[in-house]
Amino acid sequence: MSAPYPPLRIVRPQQIRLEEDGPRWLIEPLWPHSAVGIVGGQPKSWKSWVALDLAVSVASATPCLGRYRVGHHGPALVYLAEDALGDVRARLGCLCTSRGLDLERLDLHIIAEPVLRLDCERDRVRLREAIGRLCPRVLVLDPLVRLHRLDENNSQEVSELLGYLRELQRAHEVSIVLVHHTSKRAHARHGQALRGSSDLHAWTDVGLYLTWKGDRLHLTPELRTAQAPDAVELRLVTDDPAATHVEVRGATAGAEPPSEQTLGQRVLRSLERHAPLAVRRQTLREELRVNNAKLGQALDDLERLGLAVRSAEGWLLARRGAA
Repeated sequence: MSAPYPPLRIVRPQQIRLEEDGPRWLIEPLWPHSAVGIVGGQPKSWKSWVALDLAVSVASATPCLGRYRVGHHGPALVYLAEDALGDVRARLGCLCTSRGLDLERLDLHIIAEPVLRLDCERDRVRLREAIGRLCPRVLVLDPLVRLHRLDENNSQEVSELLGYLRELQRAHEVSIVLVHHTSKRAHARHGQALRGSSDLHAWTDVGLYLTWKGDRLHLTPELRTAQAPDAVELRLVTDDPAATHVEVRGATAGAEPPSEQTLGQRVLRSLERHAPLAVRRQTLREELRVNNAKLGQALDDLERLGLAVRSAEGWLLARRGAA
């Protein structure tokens, strides 16, 4: 008589593939690849701006918060439960304008449902289906309190919800970013200030915690599997209202220097140096010392994002505002 369930998948240690170059990053050194975590802070601490910045960075392969290199770019899926769809588009438009991106070419998708309840089996199935269809690199859910009707202080209820999200992360290798509130009480670790059950802090692979010190906002990362970078100071850039965005303003003593440029950024710099002349692909390969496959992927991504244009003579930097 056959067993009613398939057997457990069991492997020997030597069968598990090691990462040859160390940990993989979604955003280096801020968010590991395929990790779950929380952007936490008190009200009015720019949590949504930071979460959207993460999504835009992953979708566009441009530096997060103007500083952190994207390691694995791809589609992003976002749900902002407290913002009207028009406001979501306006914020994304600001972030794209600040980076010279074309919003229409951005590989970013918005969940447009008025309500999404992750304690409801119907919505769980629909979210799982959407992730399976879109294959996003990152899923942003903002804020957690609007995504369920559970008692956030009930460890059993919260643990079950977080287990569902962990299942999504593992099944689809998607990084999940929850936006959540923190209390005003001081704690030994920032993650312990998260409102509700302590299971929230225990669940996170990553915590990005926003705290005010006087009139200055600091971002403090906590990582489970790697050394966390030092805290940095953020500023909301509003010089041009159409390009409002959050970026790193300064860092505490010992903060890491800006990350190395991505290949896409190096290609753009090369096109800028040659402008207004077109640059042949072979010239770019020799100048950047990169293999043909990686260069081709970078050029395809820049063309999709409206940052570079293919011509008969070679590659050109796209004009700002050009279709």
